[in-house]
Amino acid sequence: MTKRIPKKRKYDSSKRQARALETQTQIIEVAKQLFIRDGYTRTTIIAIATEAGVAPETIYSMFGNKRAILMGTMNGFIPGDGNPVPEFVRASIQEVESERNQNRQIQLFAQRMRRIMEHSASLIEVLRVAAKTEADMEALLNKYLNGRFQGMGYFIDCLLANGPLRSRMDKLNATETIWALTSAEVYTLLVAERGWSADEYEIWLAETLTRLLLP
Repeated sequence: MTKRIPKKRKYDSSKRQARALETQTQIIEVAKQLFIRDGYTRTTIIAIATEAGVAPETIYSMFGNKRAILMGTMNGFIPGDGNPVPEFVRASIQEVESERNQNRQIQLFAQRMRRIMEHSASLIEVLRVAAKTEADMEALLNKYLNGRFQGMGYFIDCLLANGPLRSRMDKLNATETIWALTSAEVYTLLVAERGWSADEYEIWLAETLTRLLLP
């Protein structure tokens, strides 16, 4: 009689991946709090590991170094996600692209910027401070600012696809205008310093951009 060999169970990696993603998310959240509270330089891998309840080796294996963790906190993404564009931003980009009314495009854009600033304005200040003394942080800051400028230019392209800008407003001038108005510095001045609510910031941004950009 032939002895039956039991079939091997297929290895289900979904649970392991889910646990890893949960750990990455926890590390990102803890690191964000420490970066804002203590600054980039004073926040160590050991401090992040202690607060997150994981071994430092776990952080190194997932992120590699502290710079990558800061990038993760700023971008609002988890490395395992495979996409450097935050999940909450992707849908809003698609909405702006598909919208055919310029006024509505600006409203959607203002919503997107409000959400981004709520998440990252404080972290951008952390990066600016670190950039004064650390060359790699200065390079990261310049990369962020250049990338943001390109993103503003793409938004202007989306507007131009549906109609003209106001008289004597070309693409470069329009890009520079929204690049300045949507900066973390302006958001911090209005919300943190002047006490505006996030709703008030969003309404102001939409109304201001509409007046400055559209005919």
